[in-house]
Amino acid sequence: MSSGKQRASILDKSLSKGKTEVSLTAYTLLFSEMVQYSHNRITSVNELHNKLSELGERVGVRMVELLFVRERNYKRETKLLNILMFVKGTLWKSLFGKEADKLDRATDDERIYYLIEKEPLVNKFISVPRDKSSINCSAFIAGIIESVLVSTGFPAKVTALWHKGTTFMIKFDDAVLTRDKQLEGR
Repeated sequence: MSSGKQRASILDKSLSKGKTEVSLTAYTLLFSEMVQYSHNRITSVNELHNKLSELGERVGVRMVELLFVRERNYKRETKLLNILMFVKGTLWKSLFGKEADKLDRATDDERIYYLIEKEPLVNKFISVPRDKSSINCSAFIAGIIESVLVSTGFPAKVTALWHKGTTFMIKFDDAVLTRDKQLEGR
């Protein structure tokens, strides 16, 4: 180079910085291919949901590591409400460019929370056959959420439901609530 400056190698760049935007076209193409690939290898809608959830789990594990390095300076959450706010805010912003629409707690079961997204990106560009109208591609996002919660020490089962757009029902293990109550008592 004539200016005397050398270009920094990609290996020299910090993990704490990085491109935060992905082309919507590229994302929708890749996600569509994942759905088609999975759909061609299953026999029921439930199997498709499970396959999409498994694929989402792989993304979630990597997102935890990346976000706790970039956003949290390696500090993990220990309280239930804090990890839910992390999912609703930080995780959602890094994946979809905005916070999730709403976070609610079930009135009849203290282990259940609802994360509501009116129009999830993964359902926006998918054409669902009429005979399989119960397909909810948000099972992929449910897998991401579940993986993030489990890998941060908050075991839970996450299910994508059609309600007010898409509602992610998060049901935590009893041990999570017990630990959270003990932390509040300190």
